[in-house]
Amino acid sequence: MRILQLGLAIALTSGLGATLIYIAGVSNLFDEKSSISDEDLSALLALQSGFKKCVSANGLGLQALDGRDYCQVTIQFPDDTIPKWRDPKSGELEGLSFNFNLCEAVATWERVRNSTTILTREFINALPNGWEEYAWRRINKGNLLNHCENRTLCMEKLALVLPETPPFVPRQFRRCAVVGNSGDLLKTKFGKEIDAYDAVVRENGAPVQEVPIRNPVYLMLGTSFGSAAKGTGLKALEFALSVCESVDMYGFTVDPGYKEWTRYFSESRQGHTPLHGRAYYQMMECLGLVKIHSPMRTDPNRVVKWAPSRSTLTAARIASEKQLRMAGAGSRDPLGACLITQWREGKTKKIFSLRKAAMEHQKYVKGTTMYPMEHSPGHGMLCTRDIWNVPD
Repeated sequence: MRILQLGLAIALTSGLGATLIYIAGVSNLFDEKSSISDEDLSALLALQSGFKKCVSANGLGLQALDGRDYCQVTIQFPDDTIPKWRDPKSGELEGLSFNFNLCEAVATWERVRNSTTILTREFINALPNGWEEYAWRRINKGNLLNHCENRTLCMEKLALVLPETPPFVPRQFRRCAVVGNSGDLLKTKFGKEIDAYDAVVRENGAPVQEVPIRNPVYLMLGTSFGSAAKGTGLKALEFALSVCESVDMYGFTVDPGYKEWTRYFSESRQGHTPLHGRAYYQMMECLGLVKIHSPMRTDPNRVVKWAPSRSTLTAARIASEKQLRMAGAGSRDPLGACLITQWREGKTKKIFSLRKAAMEHQKYVKGTTMYPMEHSPGHGMLCTRDIWNVPD
């Protein structure tokens, strides 16, 4: 199944960041102090302990060190790593160690896996003042649109890339590959291996000569991942994790010992911090989100040692939500995180045409479409539901 390959490259070329959204009247949901039980604490400590072992076993020289609490870790590159990126303001070279919050990562990524990351008309319609305060920022950076006061013009300009509802659902594809532009692809022979995936996602306008693009183009929503560098590579992974059962990544030059920090296509953009990004990708692998393929990790059957089990992740996710005081924290109800719910009328989705895992997920969320809202209180979601699913 190749309906995603290369067509999504243009979608991610724009590099549009998510717009800040503030929803009045819900901040009081998170005034109470969070409290986690001994069971929750044990879950977080188990995640942190296993994570350090995973990085040590799979990181090719990377090490994960304890942070100041049970959520924080520091990923350290080997001392002989040569950084290339300089801060454009200070001129200082990028460091060799980076701090990450495992609680934030686990809780946020688990919610991404239940949501859609494609911008749609129903999402904008459901936002308070969505057209006036949100949509116009997505078009020409707001030039000539005057805050979407001319709503018809806004909708016409977005019509080419803005579907009414999401074209894909969580778990729609079994195995997906996300392919970056790193020069390490020139040193490997991953072509046939990549072609075997159910869907392939490319980004940053990668070359597509002899390859016709027949796929639609979409604008992407974004989710807040703290201090992690949010380049188009991470956006591509975010999209894949929202529609795929498993995600493998190629062409991101993540090996600490790899010396050729080149790109076979396009130059690194200002502000992209290579080592920080690669440390974050290793964190993703050791949270069971992705599997890395690279010149030093060429075995397609490589097992990620000490990767967390589903039960470990579930327990850590529940504890993390409580610790971070997220919307619907600790709830077994997948709709507990919905801060805005919009009821919709329309035709019943033909979920029987989807693969079994996707159908089961649709039943789990009661046919609800969940959208991430960056910087919303408690990492809440915007949810749209069919009118005939209104509870009694």
